[in-house]
Amino acid sequence: MKLQVHSAQGSGTGREVELPENIFGVEPNEHAVYLAVKAYLAAQRQGTHKAKERGEIAGSTKKLHKQKGTGGSRKGDIKNPLFRSGGRVFGPRPRTYGLKLNKKVRQLARASAFSAKATAGSIKVVEDLKFDAPKTKDYVSFLNALGANEGKVLLITAEHDQFVYRSGRNLPNNAIVSAGDVNTYDVMKAGTVIVAEGAIAKLKEQFA
Repeated sequence: MKLQVHSAQGSGTGREVELPENIFGVEPNEHAVYLAVKAYLAAQRQGTHKAKERGEIAGSTKKLHKQKGTGGSRKGDIKNPLFRSGGRVFGPRPRTYGLKLNKKVRQLARASAFSAKATAGSIKVVEDLKFDAPKTKDYVSFLNALGANEGKVLLITAEHDQFVYRSGRNLPNNAIVSAGDVNTYDVMKAGTVIVAEGAIAKLKEQFA
């Protein structure tokens, strides 16, 4: 697949670039995408939840009253889960929610996401952006010239550029990541994916 290369100002350059077929031209595998997105969202969970159970509650262990003959139900001690401030039954404990995915599944998921966006015509290629200083106004002008000022936008750069990142980090529905950090969730979430020329070479290395 060939796409026109846009300049850093958002205008056309008259050049075209060939997108690698093993990344942007595969048959999308929906299940691999599902697994990758599920693993990403699971990894965002801290898993630090904790509730005290009966043996961890501070309180007397004395039996409240004898087992029989009172007309009331058997209760045990004051830490009984039936009472207010009692221990919780099978409460949450700290745990890791992360899911393990094989490398080939992760690569297939990313390639499926890129291919789905390419088929939908949602990918634009631009020259590598270079800003002298963080300037959100210049970044917004770039998006407007590129026609990517509506919906969620993902910009994939070759390397992490602090000035480019800081120029767009405060914009809503906008994300800027390097080619080494982009994941399936980022691509699927975006309505428009802008790929820098240098990022294409970095993606080729990852899928080699």
